[in-house]
Amino acid sequence: MSDPTNRRPLPHDFHPPVPELSVGSEDLTHGGVLPEAHVYAKGNSSPQLGWSAGPEGTRGYAVTCYDPDAPTGSGFWHWTVFDIPADVTELPAGAGTGDFTGLPAGAVQARNDYGSRDFGGAAPPPGDGPHRYVFTVHAVDREKLGPDADASPALVGFHLRFRTVARGQLIAEYEEAGQ
Repeated sequence: MSDPTNRRPLPHDFHPPVPELSVGSEDLTHGGVLPEAHVYAKGNSSPQLGWSAGPEGTRGYAVTCYDPDAPTGSGFWHWTVFDIPADVTELPAGAGTGDFTGLPAGAVQARNDYGSRDFGGAAPPPGDGPHRYVFTVHAVDREKLGPDADASPALVGFHLRFRTVARGQLIAEYEEAGQ
């Protein structure tokens, strides 16, 4: 079982500081419980996310969802979408489906750690304690980040490390009861 007093670092704790974007959701509350609609076996739908416009020089956005508490040694990437146009400041609920109907034209979904190019909901091991689901919006300084849809989330994250000009996050927790 994970120890909530000794939690793993958040994904951007070691990145250079950048201005903060305001991120909100009609579906999630920062610090709240992740609703079942966003759990892999119960709804598996990406939440609605909205954010403030990035600073001058913002040419696009990326959105990621990461579980730093997954018992893998490297966390678990649930969603990676990038090349979101700079005039877009919201993704509707369900935008992360594999059919791309909720994403703006040109947006790219990379593989998640389930191996698919879509949003993959929470699925922590039963009895492993609460896991954090970190939804991050990155304002970036280019229209095309560089990687393509075959890129791993780690490669996309590498590019985001050097291209992010502002960032905001919303964190919700989910726990699967023990057996």
